This record gives sequence, structure tokens and C-alpha cells, in this order.
Amino acid sequence: MNTHSQSPSSEEPDFDSIITAEQNGGQSTSSDGGSHTTSTGRVPELSRHWRDVFWLAVFTVHLVVFGVVLAIVGFNRFEKADRLHIDKYTAGILDNRKGFTEKYWPSYAVAGGVGAVLGCTWLFLLGSRANQMMNVSVHILTAYLAVISVFCFWGEQIFWGIAFAIGATLQFLYIISVIDRLPFTMLVLQKAVKLIWSLREVMRVAYAFMAIMLLWMVLWSFGAAGVIASSLGDGGRWWLLVVLSVSLFWTGAVLCNTVHVIVSGMVFLVLIHGGREAASMPPKPLTKSLRYAVTTSFGSICYGSLFTAAIRMLRWEIRGFRSKIGNNECLLCCVDFLFHLVETLVRFFNKYAYVQIAVYGTGFNHSARDAWELFQSTGVEALIAYDCSGAVLLMGTILGGLIAGTCAGIWTWFKMHDRMHERMLMVGSTSMLMGMILVGLAMVVVESAVTSMYICYAEDPLLINRWDSDFFNQMSEVLHQRLQHRSARARAVLTQTHNQLGSPIRESDSV
Repeated sequence: MNTHSQSPSSEEPDFDSIITAEQNGGQSTSSDGGSHTTSTGRVPELSRHWRDVFWLAVFTVHLVVFGVVLAIVGFNRFEKADRLHIDKYTAGILDNRKGFTEKYWPSYAVAGGVGAVLGCTWLFLLGSRANQMMNVSVHILTAYLAVISVFCFWGEQIFWGIAFAIGATLQFLYIISVIDRLPFTMLVLQKAVKLIWSLREVMRVAYAFMAIMLLWMVLWSFGAAGVIASSLGDGGRWWLLVVLSVSLFWTGAVLCNTVHVIVSGMVFLVLIHGGREAASMPPKPLTKSLRYAVTTSFGSICYGSLFTAAIRMLRWEIRGFRSKIGNNECLLCCVDFLFHLVETLVRFFNKYAYVQIAVYGTGFNHSARDAWELFQSTGVEALIAYDCSGAVLLMGTILGGLIAGTCAGIWTWFKMHDRMHERMLMVGSTSMLMGMILVGLAMVVVESAVTSMYICYAEDPLLINRWDSDFFNQMSEVLHQRLQHRSARARAVLTQTHNQLGSPIRESDSV
């Protein structure tokens, strides 16, 4: 495993010394002085230090400020127009519409209820129907986006019609570009589900964080309903909703990634010790993983949650498009520039950092860099690039959000008796984000298992071999194929370059 320069300590030895277990048997050895070491020379860590405290402070202040603003905006229109006399400060941008918070708040309750039901159902069916649900997500999302686009055009909402049409097109093109990778992706997801299903306690963590998110959404939706009911013009309301949505997205991402860290720590323990019931497993591992995630490592989670999701989505789209360009050199040059730019960002912002945070307690950028260097030095990055499990889980999350947003929008439509009303679109679009976050809290437990499996495979492939030898053989075979594929591409590029320079490459010079 990677060796981090830490000194031994007797503090918190159980969880922090998980890396002292021998990887071929899950047992630790002791020197004459009694300090734990491993065949790789790893020693227990010092008690963990607080990391990325600045971002922890920023996130906390953000919650307080937005909490106060949401309460004020929602209460201003609750049962009485302009209760707090805020409208006088926006006199120049009013449209003299009168609305009340309680008129739109129930629509958000519908979205929260649908999102929570979808998330809980996904977790409940994780062991028996997970594969079918993921297949449905992949194949239905394109059609769902296209149908919504048609209804938006029918209702003369051109902007939203174009937006959903572009989404459906991008989704279709992405699926076409990665269709050959889906069998391996589904295999990885099946093994991740198998691993999570043996750790029922981590699903209870997801339920708990879903409940916490719902509590925050009660306040958030109260404020959002107040914004929609306000006397601001449509443009002003849309801008305020965008700001509130960014806040909700960050909050939801922080909770999802907190679950990611907790589950990753638990999964890593199980893999390195050889099973949940292994004698070498430390006591109360989930409790300690939870404590680290919400204290010393919480700042790192807040920091990473700001950027990771956007960079991941951009990387998936560029990779899928890049693989289907063909011989268009001009287009390939432009895409390669974007690709290398995103790859540089991925080095410092990637989801595998959360496993490193869970295990070693390092800061986010340090963890992301260590994980990426580990993958590149071992060649496992080629396997990760081939795997689309993150994208498949995201499709399920988006589909859940669309369903929640559709239900909330329809509820508002019937309640207001005004087809394709602007305010119905406001409720539907923001409700979609609520649904995505709630479903994402269910999906993240599987993604945590996937990231932990790749980290363990890169650290020591025998850990995966001990857990599931068939899966180890399949991963090794695909990795060998991907490395051969990359080698062949590099050889072809080198040959073409030599030919263009008028220096035919010799057989012995092949890469």
C-alpha cells in the first residue's frame, strides 16, 4: 500500500491501524516493542487533525445565512402579503402579483415525498432488483427527457423544450458511445451491490442522512415557495431560485459525500480484513467512520463537494465524445485540449479522494492527488476510464429527480388551473433538484463501494482476489485488454508521426 509518513500512536488504534492488517490474511504483526507493522511497513497513524477548516467555516456560515434568508423570504408571504414589508426594497422590479407561500409549499412537499419514496425504494430493493433498476435508468432516461421536451414545446415553453431536447440528445449520444462498456459496468455495479448488501448498517446511514436532508428541505422549500409567491418579476424570481438551488446543491452534495466517506471507510475495512466477521475487524467501525466524517474530515468533504460533481460530468461527456470522433484531426485537436484540461482538474478533484479521506484522514486535494497517482502508477486508471458505473448511477439519480419534478409540476398545474404557467415551471425545475439529491443519497452507497474496490485493487489486487476470485479474474482480464488497447493506440500514433516526418519506424522501435 502507499506509505504515508506518520508516526505510531496508541490513540484510536483500532480504526487508524486498519492498514496494519496483513493483506494476505487480515492479521497484524507486532515488533518486540509492541508497535504494529505490516509486510508493507505501514504503522498506525497519529490521531487525526482537522482538515480544510476554511471550507468548513464557509459551509457553516453559508448554512446560517441561507437559513435566515429562507425563513425571512418564506414568512414574508405566509398567510399575508408582504408581512415583513420587504416589497418596498424591490419597488423598481415589481410586477404587482400577489401570492402566498402556502400556495406553493405543498408542491415541494410532493417533490420531497416522491424523492424520499424513490430513494427508500431503491435501497429496499438493492439486493434483489438493483440490476433491473439500473438497466431501466439507462434506457428510459432518454425517452423521458424527449417526452418532457415535447410537452414543453406544446406548452410554448421554447427554452425548456430546447434544454430538454439537448439533454435527451446528449444522453442518447453518450449511451451510443459507451454501449460496449456497459457489460463490464454492470458487473462492477453487481459486485458493489453484493458488498453493500452484506453491510446492512451502511444503508441505515443513508436513511438517516435522507431524513436530515428532508429536514433542511422543509426550510429550503419554505423559502423557495416564498420567492415564487413574491411580487418580483419572473426574471428576478428565476435568479433568486438559481442562487437558492446552488445552495441546495452544495448542501446535498456535502451530505451525499459524507455518506460516501462513511461507507468507504466501512467497505475498506471489510476488504482489507477479509470479511465483516473477521476476528481482526476493529470494534464499532461504523461509529468511528461516522465520527471522523462529521468532525475532522468534514471540511475536506465540504471543499470537494463544490467542484467534484461538475468536473466528473464534463469528463464523462468528453471521454464519450472523444472515442467517437474518428479521423477528424481538427476536431480531435480541440477535444484533446479540453480532455487534457479536465484530466488536470481530475488529478485534484475526484471521487476517489473520499476513500483516502475515510482511511487516512488527509485533506481533499492531497487525497485526490494520492489516489490519482496510485491509479496511474499501477495502470488501474485505464480500468477506471473504461468503467461507466458513476455515469449509470447518475442516470438513475437524474431520472428520480425528473419524476419528482414532474409530480410537483403536475400538482401545481392542477392546483393553479393554468397550463404551463411560469410558476409551475419554477416549482417543477427546483423540485427536480430536490428529487435528485434524495435519490442520490441512496445511490451513493453503491458508488462508495465501487470507489473502495478500485482503491483496494490498486493498493493490492490480492484484496479483491481474497474477497471474490472470479471478479478479480474478470477485472484483471479487462485491465490487460485496456492496457493493450492503449499500447496499440500509442504505437499507431508514433508510427503516423514518424511517417509524416519521413522517417519510417523500424520494427525494433515499436513501443
